[in-house]
Amino acid sequence: MDRFYDKYIASNEIVAEKFSNADMKKQKVMLEASLHLLMAVTTIAPGDAIAHFKRIGAVHSREQHDIAPELYDLWLTCLIDVVKECDENYDSDIDAAWRETLSGGIKIMQSMY
Repeated sequence: MDRFYDKYIASNEIVAEKFSNADMKKQKVMLEASLHLLMAVTTIAPGDAIAHFKRIGAVHSREQHDIAPELYDLWLTCLIDVVKECDENYDSDIDAAWRETLSGGIKIMQSMY
């Protein structure tokens, strides 16, 4: 989680600004929970996961935190970069699995903007 947030925050001035006053300990806990729920969108509990990401999407919408849709694409790029760094078995199949697994929740949140 630390490596991801270091990479994501350093990737863009807007991202850095959005996280300038964030409680990073809380952010890491929320990210871990969200990753589990992103997996659930397509597997175990799609209804619960979809509702969760609609709530998060509303909080991240232009009316609240103003997280533009393109920042989610950057988020995914940074996350995949960290997976590449940390997973010695990383290959194109693992890349595709991460992208497919995460795309459902990301699309929901982007649509809430």
